[in-house]
Formats: sequence, C-alpha cells, structure tokens
Amino acid sequence: MAPRLIVTIDGPAGTGKSAASHMLAERLGIDCLDTGAMYRCVSVLALRTGADPSDPRDLMPLIEAHAIDFDWTADPPVVRIDSVPAEQDIRTADVGRTVSIVAAVPEVRKAMVQAQRDIAAEHPRLVSEGRDQGSVVFPDADVRFFLTAEPAVRARRRVAQLEARGWAVDAAAIRSEIEGRDAIDSTRTVGPLVCPEGAIEIDTTSLDLGEVVDALEREVRNRVGKAVAPPC
Repeated sequence: MAPRLIVTIDGPAGTGKSAASHMLAERLGIDCLDTGAMYRCVSVLALRTGADPSDPRDLMPLIEAHAIDFDWTADPPVVRIDSVPAEQDIRTADVGRTVSIVAAVPEVRKAMVQAQRDIAAEHPRLVSEGRDQGSVVFPDADVRFFLTAEPAVRARRRVAQLEARGWAVDAAAIRSEIEGRDAIDSTRTVGPLVCPEGAIEIDTTSLDLGEVVDALEREVRNRVGKAVAPPC
C-alpha cells in the first residue's frame, strides 16, 4: 500500500481553496475532501426542519438521524445526505448565510471533526480543505497550507461563481456575507479560522487558479517527493 499522505488547505471563503484542492488532488493522484460541504449539509437539514442553527439540542439529533457522506466514485467526490446527492442543495444563498452559525456550535464541530478523521482512516491519501484542517483535524498533516486573498477579490470570485450557475446576485450583499462569515469563523471558540503554526501561507489575490495549484503542487512535491504520482 502507498504511504499515508495528508495535505490540508485552509482559508476563508473566496480564496479558491475548493477548486485548487480538487485540482491538486488530481495532479497528485490522491483523494479530495471538501469538509465545508459537510457543515453545509447540516445547514440544509436545519433549514429543512426549521431547527435553530445555533442550538445543539436541535442540530445533534439531525446529525445522528441522517447520514452525511460522499460518493467517492464521482470526480470530484459528491457529498450526499442519506445517499442522495446534495451538491445543489448546499450551494443556496440560505445555506451560505447559515453555515457559519451551524459551524460555530461546538458539538457540531466535534462530530464533524471525528467524521473527517474517520474518512481519512478510509482514504489515507487525501487533500482535505476547510477552515480547521491543519490546525485541529490533521495537525500532523504532511503538508499544511493556508490560502488568503483580499476581501474585494474574494467577493468578486464568489459573485462570478454564482453567476456561472445562473443565479442573480447582489455583489455588495455577497461581500457583506463573506466579511460576516470571516468574523464568525475567526472568533468562534472551537476550531476558529486561523493560519496553523508552520503552515505555508499563499496569497491568491493576484494569482489565477492554475498558478495557485502550481504553487501548491511544487511545495508538496518538494516535501514528500516520491509519495505522490509523477507530474504529468
């Protein structure tokens, strides 16, 4: 069996970490885990049932009653709720406004951290992206990254992403939402959004996606060498 290899990519919304993570995993020949999708699934469940997104007494029974997992046969892997693909459901504006509230609940974070470690036990060669992967979930990861970008740039990227899906969006509202999520994510008591000590920080403000992935791949190959697939 190939040796365990965990690469973590953390950072706030709009830094390009999701797309970069999937491309990096493909280049390295390993799996990719979008942990934010898991919190978004909890948000979907809360919205469907009218649960209080800040109350663990409402949220934990939902987590226990519904299976949140991934279809690993898809490329990239598709998140599911009770075996039903949930990608469209988790990308709505309502979920975007709710997910940081849900993710700030300590009991939810504890459950998701354990679920992510369980996934890594089954998929030990993994690029795992989120907001606490290198700081909390996999502090012993082989390579840890933290992506940043100027808020205005992150907002423009998110607007373009949503418009590409055919949604009408308010650019000012998107920027306000991103800044609000930053505030919640960076100040929560459990698993706050921080640059992990020793992580490689990359400012993506002036980089396109290909340049970001090139930088990530170069750093990983410099550190782990033959542990990953040869470059194409």
